[in-house]
Amino acid sequence: MSDLPEKQVKRLYALIQEAETNLSAAKELLISITGDDGAIITKRTSGLDEAKGKIIEGVFDGQKMAGPDGKEYPVPANYASKSKLVEGDVLKLTITDDGGFVYKQIGPIERKQIIGTLVQHDGAYYVEASGHEYRILLASVTYFKINIGDQVTIVIPADNPDATWAAVEAAL
Repeated sequence: MSDLPEKQVKRLYALIQEAETNLSAAKELLISITGDDGAIITKRTSGLDEAKGKIIEGVFDGQKMAGPDGKEYPVPANYASKSKLVEGDVLKLTITDDGGFVYKQIGPIERKQIIGTLVQHDGAYYVEASGHEYRILLASVTYFKINIGDQVTIVIPADNPDATWAAVEAAL
């Protein structure tokens, strides 16, 4: 990657961000058409209690789940955003026999709500609040339709005001 000109790297990053935004918009459109945000997920995960698979418990770090073996597992951004997961939440991951990943929040940590302002730099979104910048997921920005400069209520771990990541509670 160091051989690529900086301009190409920035362009690739912009293309990836655009693709993520388009995917999020497509999911929202699908939800608006089906009229039930759980319809597709329910069909895919129905009978999960009877499903056999590997179960791993881990801690959410703002983007991924860290397993007890140190391995990281990707958490879908739309799930993390919709569930308002924050750093330190305990998740259970079931890896089904057919390779599907199904997450469930089993240990939410104590939370605190604060208000801040949405900013963007280095290709990422942050909320400036209480003299700190908290990174937020792109899925939250698109879901809540928030823009740079908007006031936002975020959720952070109550016992870790210096957390890196926050979840968006609402746009104001």
